[in-house]
Amino acid sequence: MKNNSVAYRTTRRLAGLLLVVAAGCALLAAPAAAQLRIDVNSANIDPLPVAVTDIHGETETTRTVGKEIADVIRGNLSRSGLFRVINQRAYLEDPKDIQVRPNFADWRVIQAQALVAGNVRIASDGRLRTEFRLWDVYGGTQMTGLVYFTTPENARRIGHIISDSIYKRLTGEEGYFDTRIVYVAESGPADRRVKRLAIMDQDSANHRYLTDGANLVLTPRFSPTQQVVTYMSYFRNQPRVYLYNIDTGQQEILGDFPGMTYAPRFSPDGEKVSFSMSRDGNSDIFVMDLRTRVTRRLTKHLAIDTSPSMSPDGDRVTFNSDRSGTQQIYTMKLDGSDVQRITFGEGRYATPVWSPRGDLIAFTRLHKGRFFIGVIRPDGTGERLLTESYLDEGPTWSPNGRVLMFFRQIPGNNQGKGGSVRLWSVDLTGRNLRQVQTPLDASDPAWSPLSELSQ
Repeated sequence: MKNNSVAYRTTRRLAGLLLVVAAGCALLAAPAAAQLRIDVNSANIDPLPVAVTDIHGETETTRTVGKEIADVIRGNLSRSGLFRVINQRAYLEDPKDIQVRPNFADWRVIQAQALVAGNVRIASDGRLRTEFRLWDVYGGTQMTGLVYFTTPENARRIGHIISDSIYKRLTGEEGYFDTRIVYVAESGPADRRVKRLAIMDQDSANHRYLTDGANLVLTPRFSPTQQVVTYMSYFRNQPRVYLYNIDTGQQEILGDFPGMTYAPRFSPDGEKVSFSMSRDGNSDIFVMDLRTRVTRRLTKHLAIDTSPSMSPDGDRVTFNSDRSGTQQIYTMKLDGSDVQRITFGEGRYATPVWSPRGDLIAFTRLHKGRFFIGVIRPDGTGERLLTESYLDEGPTWSPNGRVLMFFRQIPGNNQGKGGSVRLWSVDLTGRNLRQVQTPLDASDPAWSPLSELSQ
Protein backbone atom coordinates (compact mmCIF):
# COMPACT_ATOMS: atom_id res chain seq x y z
CA MET A 1 0.00 0.00 0.00
CA LYS A 2 2.82 2.41 0.80
CA ASN A 3 4.48 1.98 -2.59
CA ASN A 4 1.18 2.43 -4.40
CA SER A 5 0.49 5.63 -2.47
CA VAL A 6 3.85 7.13 -3.35
CA ALA A 7 3.42 6.24 -7.01
CA TYR A 8 0.00 7.86 -7.15
CA ARG A 9 1.15 11.07 -5.48
CA THR A 10 3.97 11.23 -8.03
CA THR A 11 1.50 10.69 -10.86
CA ARG A 12 -0.58 13.64 -9.71
CA ARG A 13 2.45 15.90 -9.42
CA LEU A 14 3.53 14.95 -12.94
CA ALA A 15 0.10 15.84 -14.26
CA GLY A 16 1.25 19.41 -14.77
CA LEU A 17 3.76 18.13 -17.31
CA LEU A 18 1.07 16.41 -19.35
CA LEU A 19 0.98 17.91 -22.85
CA VAL A 20 -2.28 17.88 -24.78
CA VAL A 21 -2.13 18.94 -28.42
CA ALA A 22 -4.19 18.71 -31.57
CA ALA A 23 -1.84 17.07 -34.05
CA GLY A 24 -2.57 18.97 -37.22
CA CYS A 25 -5.71 19.17 -39.31
CA ALA A 26 -6.03 15.39 -39.55
CA LEU A 27 -7.14 15.18 -35.93
CA LEU A 28 -9.36 18.22 -35.81
CA ALA A 29 -13.11 17.74 -35.78
CA ALA A 30 -14.90 18.13 -39.08
CA PRO A 31 -17.05 21.21 -39.73
CA ALA A 32 -20.42 21.22 -38.08
CA ALA A 33 -21.71 18.41 -40.31
CA ALA A 34 -21.66 16.03 -37.35
CA GLN A 35 -24.75 16.81 -35.30
CA LEU A 36 -24.76 13.75 -33.02
CA ARG A 37 -25.66 15.06 -29.56
CA ILE A 38 -27.31 13.77 -26.36
CA ASP A 39 -29.91 16.06 -24.80
CA VAL A 40 -29.08 15.71 -21.10
CA ASN A 41 -32.10 17.87 -20.22
CA SER A 42 -34.53 15.39 -21.76
CA ALA A 43 -36.93 13.74 -19.33
CA ASN A 44 -36.29 10.36 -20.94
CA ILE A 45 -32.80 9.58 -22.20
CA ASP A 46 -32.16 6.43 -24.21
CA PRO A 47 -28.46 5.54 -23.81
CA LEU A 48 -26.51 6.30 -26.98
CA PRO A 49 -25.00 3.13 -28.57
CA VAL A 50 -21.23 3.66 -28.66
CA ALA A 51 -18.43 1.38 -29.85
CA VAL A 52 -15.09 1.77 -28.04
CA THR A 53 -12.27 -0.25 -29.60
CA ASP A 54 -9.05 -1.11 -27.78
CA ILE A 55 -6.53 1.67 -28.37
CA HIS A 56 -4.23 0.01 -30.90
CA GLY A 57 -0.56 -0.67 -30.13
CA GLU A 58 2.14 -2.38 -32.20
CA THR A 59 3.96 -3.99 -29.26
CA GLU A 60 2.79 -6.19 -26.41
CA THR A 61 3.41 -3.35 -23.95
CA THR A 62 1.49 -0.72 -25.89
CA ARG A 63 -1.36 -3.16 -26.61
CA THR A 64 -1.69 -3.75 -22.86
CA VAL A 65 -1.68 0.00 -22.19
CA GLY A 66 -4.16 0.59 -25.02
CA LYS A 67 -6.58 -1.96 -23.61
CA GLU A 68 -6.28 -0.40 -20.15
CA ILE A 69 -7.11 3.05 -21.54
CA ALA A 70 -10.07 1.69 -23.51
CA ASP A 71 -11.39 -0.22 -20.47
CA VAL A 72 -11.35 3.02 -18.46
CA ILE A 73 -13.29 4.80 -21.22
CA ARG A 74 -15.83 1.99 -21.52
CA GLY A 75 -16.38 1.92 -17.75
CA ASN A 76 -16.82 5.68 -17.48
CA LEU A 77 -19.28 5.95 -20.36
CA SER A 78 -21.34 2.99 -19.16
CA ARG A 79 -21.60 4.21 -15.56
CA SER A 80 -22.79 7.64 -16.71
CA GLY A 81 -26.06 6.07 -17.85
CA LEU A 82 -25.99 8.17 -21.02
CA PHE A 83 -24.14 5.63 -23.18
CA ARG A 84 -24.55 1.96 -24.02
CA VAL A 85 -21.15 0.53 -24.89
CA ILE A 86 -21.58 -2.20 -27.50
CA ASN A 87 -19.93 -5.53 -26.71
CA GLN A 88 -16.57 -5.90 -28.46
CA ARG A 89 -17.50 -9.37 -29.74
CA ALA A 90 -19.90 -7.66 -32.16
CA TYR A 91 -17.20 -5.50 -33.79
CA LEU A 92 -16.53 -6.30 -37.45
CA GLU A 93 -13.47 -4.09 -37.98
CA ASP A 94 -10.12 -4.59 -36.25
CA PRO A 95 -8.72 -1.62 -34.25
CA LYS A 96 -5.50 -1.60 -36.31
CA ASP A 97 -7.55 -0.95 -39.44
CA ILE A 98 -9.14 2.26 -38.09
CA GLN A 99 -6.05 4.44 -38.02
CA VAL A 100 -7.16 6.77 -40.82
CA ARG A 101 -10.86 6.29 -41.48
CA PRO A 102 -13.30 3.58 -40.34
CA ASN A 103 -15.45 1.47 -42.61
CA PHE A 104 -18.65 3.10 -41.36
CA ALA A 105 -20.86 0.42 -42.92
CA ASP A 106 -19.37 -2.17 -40.54
CA TRP A 107 -20.30 -0.03 -37.52
CA ARG A 108 -23.78 0.78 -38.79
CA VAL A 109 -24.49 -2.96 -38.98
CA ILE A 110 -24.08 -3.24 -35.19
CA GLN A 111 -26.10 0.00 -34.73
CA ALA A 112 -23.25 2.02 -33.25
CA GLN A 113 -23.95 5.74 -33.51
CA ALA A 114 -20.54 6.86 -32.25
CA LEU A 115 -17.13 5.17 -32.51
CA VAL A 116 -14.03 5.70 -30.37
CA ALA A 117 -10.71 4.48 -31.79
CA GLY A 118 -7.05 5.37 -31.53
CA ASN A 119 -3.47 4.23 -31.17
CA VAL A 120 -0.71 4.36 -28.58
CA ARG A 121 3.07 4.13 -28.83
CA ILE A 122 6.19 4.98 -26.88
CA ALA A 123 7.74 8.17 -28.25
CA SER A 124 11.50 8.59 -28.73
CA ASP A 125 11.77 10.46 -25.42
CA GLY A 126 10.11 7.57 -23.53
CA ARG A 127 6.76 9.28 -23.09
CA LEU A 128 3.47 7.65 -23.91
CA ARG A 129 1.87 9.06 -27.07
CA THR A 130 -1.87 8.38 -27.17
CA GLU A 131 -4.08 9.45 -30.05
CA PHE A 132 -7.85 9.11 -30.09
CA ARG A 133 -10.66 10.00 -32.48
CA LEU A 134 -14.41 10.18 -31.97
CA TRP A 135 -16.45 9.41 -35.10
CA ASP A 136 -20.09 10.04 -35.96
CA VAL A 137 -20.93 6.70 -37.58
CA TYR A 138 -24.10 7.71 -39.42
CA GLY A 139 -22.78 11.14 -40.37
CA GLY A 140 -19.50 9.60 -41.56
CA THR A 141 -17.48 12.42 -39.97
CA GLN A 142 -14.88 12.88 -37.27
CA MET A 143 -16.24 14.77 -34.27
CA THR A 144 -13.05 15.34 -32.34
CA GLY A 145 -9.50 14.03 -32.10
CA LEU A 146 -6.53 14.71 -29.86
CA VAL A 147 -3.03 13.50 -29.05
CA TYR A 148 -1.77 13.21 -25.46
CA PHE A 149 1.84 12.90 -24.32
CA THR A 150 2.55 11.78 -20.76
CA THR A 151 4.49 9.29 -18.67
CA PRO A 152 3.42 5.63 -19.02
CA GLU A 153 2.11 5.42 -15.43
CA ASN A 154 -0.52 8.04 -16.36
CA ALA A 155 -2.33 5.64 -18.71
CA ARG A 156 -5.49 5.36 -16.60
CA ARG A 157 -5.70 9.10 -16.27
CA ILE A 158 -5.46 9.47 -20.05
CA GLY A 159 -8.54 7.23 -20.20
CA HIS A 160 -10.40 9.60 -17.87
CA ILE A 161 -9.36 12.68 -19.84
CA ILE A 162 -10.46 11.09 -23.13
CA SER A 163 -13.77 10.13 -21.48
CA ASP A 164 -14.32 13.75 -20.48
CA SER A 165 -13.57 14.88 -24.03
CA ILE A 166 -16.11 12.41 -25.43
CA TYR A 167 -18.72 13.39 -22.84
CA LYS A 168 -18.29 17.09 -23.61
CA ARG A 169 -18.50 16.59 -27.39
CA LEU A 170 -21.64 14.44 -27.18
CA THR A 171 -23.51 16.34 -24.45
CA GLY A 172 -22.17 19.88 -24.74
CA GLU A 173 -21.28 19.89 -21.02
CA GLU A 174 -18.09 19.28 -19.07
CA GLY A 175 -17.43 15.70 -17.98
CA TYR A 176 -16.61 14.53 -14.47
CA PHE A 177 -14.40 11.48 -14.97
CA ASP A 178 -10.94 12.95 -14.26
CA THR A 179 -11.86 13.49 -10.61
CA ARG A 180 -11.32 11.93 -7.20
CA ILE A 181 -13.45 11.14 -4.17
CA VAL A 182 -12.39 11.64 -0.57
CA TYR A 183 -14.53 9.82 2.00
CA VAL A 184 -14.59 8.20 5.45
CA ALA A 185 -13.59 4.52 5.42
CA GLU A 186 -15.28 2.64 8.27
CA SER A 187 -14.38 -0.67 9.92
CA GLY A 188 -14.85 -2.51 13.20
CA PRO A 189 -17.86 -3.13 15.46
CA ALA A 190 -20.41 -0.38 16.10
CA ASP A 191 -19.12 0.37 19.61
CA ARG A 192 -15.47 0.60 18.47
CA ARG A 193 -15.86 2.01 14.97
CA VAL A 194 -12.62 3.05 13.22
CA LYS A 195 -13.03 5.93 10.75
CA ARG A 196 -10.18 6.92 8.42
CA LEU A 197 -9.89 9.42 5.61
CA ALA A 198 -9.51 7.67 2.26
CA ILE A 199 -9.20 8.84 -1.33
CA MET A 200 -9.70 7.22 -4.73
CA ASP A 201 -10.44 8.02 -8.36
CA GLN A 202 -14.14 8.43 -9.12
CA ASP A 203 -14.13 4.93 -10.64
CA SER A 204 -12.71 3.46 -7.36
CA ALA A 205 -9.17 2.95 -8.73
CA ASN A 206 -5.95 4.15 -7.01
CA HIS A 207 -7.43 3.79 -3.55
CA ARG A 208 -5.39 4.76 -0.50
CA TYR A 209 -5.85 5.88 3.11
CA LEU A 210 -4.87 9.36 4.27
CA THR A 211 -5.16 8.86 8.04
CA ASP A 212 -4.41 5.84 10.24
CA GLY A 213 -7.69 5.66 12.15
CA ALA A 214 -6.20 6.61 15.52
CA ASN A 215 -8.63 9.56 15.68
CA LEU A 216 -12.24 9.67 14.52
CA VAL A 217 -12.74 11.74 11.34
CA LEU A 218 -15.95 13.06 9.79
CA THR A 219 -17.25 15.21 6.90
CA PRO A 220 -14.20 15.59 4.61
CA ARG A 221 -14.57 18.25 1.92
CA PHE A 222 -12.34 18.95 -1.11
CA SER A 223 -10.87 22.36 -1.89
CA PRO A 224 -12.03 23.54 -5.34
CA THR A 225 -8.59 24.97 -6.14
CA GLN A 226 -5.92 22.91 -4.32
CA GLN A 227 -5.11 19.34 -3.31
CA VAL A 228 -6.37 20.12 0.19
CA VAL A 229 -9.17 18.57 2.25
CA THR A 230 -10.94 20.07 5.25
CA TYR A 231 -12.58 17.74 7.77
CA MET A 232 -13.56 17.31 11.41
CA SER A 233 -11.43 15.16 13.72
CA TYR A 234 -11.62 14.14 17.38
CA PHE A 235 -7.90 14.48 18.05
CA ARG A 236 -7.34 13.99 21.80
CA ASN A 237 -11.13 13.92 22.14
CA GLN A 238 -11.33 17.56 21.01
CA PRO A 239 -13.66 18.00 18.01
CA ARG A 240 -11.93 20.44 15.68
CA VAL A 241 -11.81 21.33 11.99
CA TYR A 242 -8.53 20.49 10.22
CA LEU A 243 -6.88 21.07 6.84
CA TYR A 244 -5.01 18.20 5.17
CA ASN A 245 -2.63 18.56 2.21
CA ILE A 246 -3.05 15.45 0.07
CA ASP A 247 0.31 15.78 -1.70
CA THR A 248 2.47 16.41 1.39
CA GLY A 249 0.44 14.68 4.10
CA GLN A 250 0.69 17.78 6.29
CA GLN A 251 -2.30 18.73 8.41
CA GLU A 252 -3.12 21.75 10.54
CA ILE A 253 -5.94 22.85 12.80
CA LEU A 254 -8.19 25.49 11.27
CA GLY A 255 -8.31 27.52 14.47
CA ASP A 256 -8.20 27.15 18.23
CA PHE A 257 -11.78 28.09 19.06
CA PRO A 258 -13.42 27.87 22.48
CA GLY A 259 -16.21 25.56 21.30
CA MET A 260 -16.68 22.48 19.17
CA THR A 261 -16.18 23.17 15.43
CA TYR A 262 -17.64 20.93 12.73
CA ALA A 263 -19.31 20.71 9.27
CA PRO A 264 -16.56 22.55 7.35
CA ARG A 265 -16.77 23.40 3.65
CA PHE A 266 -14.61 25.46 1.30
CA SER A 267 -15.87 28.52 -0.54
CA PRO A 268 -16.03 28.24 -4.35
CA ASP A 269 -12.74 30.16 -4.72
CA GLY A 270 -11.00 28.00 -2.10
CA GLU A 271 -10.00 31.06 -0.06
CA LYS A 272 -12.46 30.61 2.81
CA VAL A 273 -13.88 27.82 4.96
CA SER A 274 -17.38 28.00 6.42
CA PHE A 275 -18.14 25.87 9.47
CA SER A 276 -20.34 25.52 12.53
CA MET A 277 -19.24 26.22 16.08
CA SER A 278 -21.12 25.08 19.17
CA ARG A 279 -20.86 26.88 22.48
CA ASP A 280 -23.12 26.63 25.55
CA GLY A 281 -25.54 24.36 23.75
CA ASN A 282 -25.97 26.69 20.79
CA SER A 283 -24.61 26.29 17.27
CA ASP A 284 -23.95 29.08 14.77
CA ILE A 285 -22.24 29.46 11.39
CA PHE A 286 -18.88 31.14 10.89
CA VAL A 287 -16.55 31.73 7.95
CA MET A 288 -12.75 32.02 8.05
CA ASP A 289 -10.52 33.72 5.48
CA LEU A 290 -7.64 31.25 5.01
CA ARG A 291 -5.16 33.98 4.08
CA THR A 292 -5.74 36.28 7.05
CA ARG A 293 -7.30 33.71 9.44
CA VAL A 294 -9.92 36.32 10.28
CA THR A 295 -13.21 34.72 11.33
CA ARG A 296 -16.69 36.23 10.90
CA ARG A 297 -19.90 35.07 12.51
CA LEU A 298 -22.78 34.72 10.03
CA THR A 299 -25.67 33.63 12.28
CA LYS A 300 -26.62 34.55 15.82
CA HIS A 301 -29.69 32.61 16.80
CA LEU A 302 -30.87 30.45 19.68
CA ALA A 303 -31.55 27.65 17.19
CA ILE A 304 -29.03 25.13 15.86
CA ASP A 305 -27.60 26.49 12.59
CA THR A 306 -25.24 24.17 10.74
CA SER A 307 -24.10 22.57 7.45
CA PRO A 308 -23.23 25.77 5.52
CA SER A 309 -22.58 25.62 1.76
CA MET A 310 -21.83 28.65 -0.42
CA SER A 311 -23.32 29.34 -3.84
CA PRO A 312 -20.93 29.12 -6.83
CA ASP A 313 -20.81 32.91 -7.12
CA GLY A 314 -19.98 33.20 -3.42
CA ASP A 315 -22.88 35.59 -2.74
CA ARG A 316 -25.15 33.36 -0.67
CA VAL A 317 -24.98 30.50 1.82
CA THR A 318 -27.42 27.65 2.31
CA PHE A 319 -27.67 25.94 5.70
CA ASN A 320 -30.07 23.97 7.84
CA SER A 321 -31.65 25.23 11.05
CA ASP A 322 -34.40 24.28 13.50
CA ARG A 323 -35.32 27.94 14.12
CA SER A 324 -38.84 27.30 12.76
CA GLY A 325 -39.40 24.42 15.18
CA THR A 326 -38.33 21.68 12.75
CA GLN A 327 -35.08 21.18 10.85
CA GLN A 328 -35.40 23.02 7.52
CA ILE A 329 -33.15 24.53 4.83
CA TYR A 330 -32.46 28.24 4.55
CA THR A 331 -30.39 30.61 2.44
CA MET A 332 -28.80 33.92 3.42
CA LYS A 333 -26.36 36.46 2.05
CA LEU A 334 -22.68 35.99 2.81
CA ASP A 335 -22.88 38.72 5.45
CA GLY A 336 -25.63 36.82 7.29
CA SER A 337 -28.51 39.03 6.17
CA ASP A 338 -31.63 38.23 4.13
CA VAL A 339 -32.33 34.83 5.69
CA GLN A 340 -34.90 32.91 3.63
CA ARG A 341 -36.51 29.55 4.41
CA ILE A 342 -36.79 27.44 1.24
CA THR A 343 -38.19 24.05 2.40
CA PHE A 344 -41.71 23.55 3.69
CA GLY A 345 -42.34 19.86 3.11
CA GLU A 346 -43.18 17.27 5.74
CA GLY A 347 -40.31 15.83 7.73
CA ARG A 348 -36.84 17.19 8.42
CA TYR A 349 -34.29 18.55 5.94
CA ALA A 350 -30.51 18.54 6.38
CA THR A 351 -27.05 18.62 4.70
CA PRO A 352 -27.83 21.18 1.96
CA VAL A 353 -25.17 21.44 -0.77
CA TRP A 354 -25.23 24.04 -3.54
CA SER A 355 -24.75 22.66 -7.05
CA PRO A 356 -21.61 23.87 -8.89
CA ARG A 357 -24.00 25.04 -11.64
CA GLY A 358 -25.88 27.18 -9.11
CA ASP A 359 -29.29 25.97 -10.24
CA LEU A 360 -30.06 23.46 -7.48
CA ILE A 361 -29.43 22.64 -3.83
CA ALA A 362 -29.15 18.98 -2.87
CA PHE A 363 -30.33 17.82 0.56
CA THR A 364 -31.15 14.91 2.85
CA ARG A 365 -34.78 14.54 3.95
CA LEU A 366 -36.16 12.38 6.77
CA HIS A 367 -39.87 11.58 6.76
CA LYS A 368 -41.78 8.76 8.46
CA GLY A 369 -38.61 6.83 9.23
CA ARG A 370 -37.34 6.91 5.64
CA PHE A 371 -34.42 8.92 4.24
CA PHE A 372 -34.36 10.64 0.85
CA ILE A 373 -31.79 12.44 -1.29
CA GLY A 374 -33.41 15.29 -3.18
CA VAL A 375 -32.85 18.58 -4.96
CA ILE A 376 -34.61 21.94 -4.85
CA ARG A 377 -34.14 25.28 -6.58
CA PRO A 378 -32.57 28.03 -4.46
CA ASP A 379 -35.91 29.90 -4.43
CA GLY A 380 -37.64 26.89 -2.86
CA THR A 381 -39.47 25.66 -5.97
CA GLY A 382 -39.19 22.41 -7.90
CA GLU A 383 -38.38 19.99 -5.08
CA ARG A 384 -37.64 16.47 -6.40
CA LEU A 385 -36.71 13.34 -4.47
CA LEU A 386 -34.15 11.12 -6.25
CA THR A 387 -33.59 8.26 -3.79
CA GLU A 388 -35.29 6.58 -0.85
CA SER A 389 -34.04 3.99 1.65
CA TYR A 390 -33.60 3.06 5.29
CA LEU A 391 -30.84 5.71 5.47
CA ASP A 392 -29.51 7.87 2.63
CA GLU A 393 -27.40 10.87 3.66
CA GLY A 394 -24.61 13.32 2.80
CA PRO A 395 -24.96 14.23 -0.91
CA THR A 396 -22.00 15.64 -2.83
CA TRP A 397 -22.09 17.00 -6.40
CA SER A 398 -20.01 15.97 -9.38
CA PRO A 399 -18.19 19.04 -10.72
CA ASN A 400 -20.56 19.32 -13.69
CA GLY A 401 -23.66 19.29 -11.46
CA ARG A 402 -25.22 16.25 -13.15
CA VAL A 403 -24.52 13.47 -10.62
CA LEU A 404 -24.81 13.14 -6.85
CA MET A 405 -22.86 10.77 -4.63
CA PHE A 406 -24.07 9.93 -1.11
CA PHE A 407 -23.85 7.15 1.46
CA ARG A 408 -26.49 4.53 2.20
CA GLN A 409 -26.80 2.37 5.29
CA ILE A 410 -28.22 -1.13 4.97
CA PRO A 411 -29.53 -2.31 8.36
CA GLY A 412 -28.34 -5.55 9.92
CA ASN A 413 -30.42 -8.27 11.55
CA ASN A 414 -31.95 -8.16 15.03
CA GLN A 415 -28.56 -9.03 16.51
CA GLY A 416 -26.94 -6.06 14.78
CA LYS A 417 -25.04 -8.21 12.30
CA GLY A 418 -24.86 -8.05 8.53
CA GLY A 419 -25.41 -4.33 8.07
CA SER A 420 -23.24 -2.09 5.89
CA VAL A 421 -22.63 1.52 4.91
CA ARG A 422 -21.68 2.13 1.28
CA LEU A 423 -21.31 4.92 -1.27
CA TRP A 424 -23.85 5.29 -4.06
CA SER A 425 -24.35 7.66 -6.97
CA VAL A 426 -27.45 8.85 -8.79
CA ASP A 427 -27.98 11.26 -11.67
CA LEU A 428 -30.53 14.06 -11.73
CA THR A 429 -33.11 11.83 -13.41
CA GLY A 430 -33.09 9.57 -10.34
CA ARG A 431 -32.86 6.50 -12.59
CA ASN A 432 -29.14 5.82 -12.85
CA LEU A 433 -28.58 4.60 -9.27
CA ARG A 434 -25.28 2.73 -8.75
CA GLN A 435 -23.18 1.50 -5.86
CA VAL A 436 -19.62 2.85 -5.76
CA GLN A 437 -17.06 0.18 -4.90
CA THR A 438 -14.89 0.65 -1.79
CA PRO A 439 -12.72 -1.86 0.14
CA LEU A 440 -14.51 -1.18 3.45
CA ASP A 441 -17.69 0.46 4.59
CA ALA A 442 -17.81 4.07 3.46
CA SER A 443 -19.57 7.33 4.34
CA ASP A 444 -19.35 11.12 3.92
CA PRO A 445 -18.13 11.29 0.29
CA ALA A 446 -16.83 14.53 -1.23
CA TRP A 447 -16.17 15.02 -4.95
CA SER A 448 -13.03 16.80 -6.15
CA PRO A 449 -13.16 19.51 -8.84
CA LEU A 450 -12.44 18.58 -12.45
CA SER A 451 -8.79 18.72 -13.47
CA GLU A 452 -7.89 21.64 -15.72
CA LEU A 453 -6.53 19.09 -18.20
CA SER A 454 -10.03 17.69 -18.76
CA GLN A 455 -11.76 21.01 -19.37
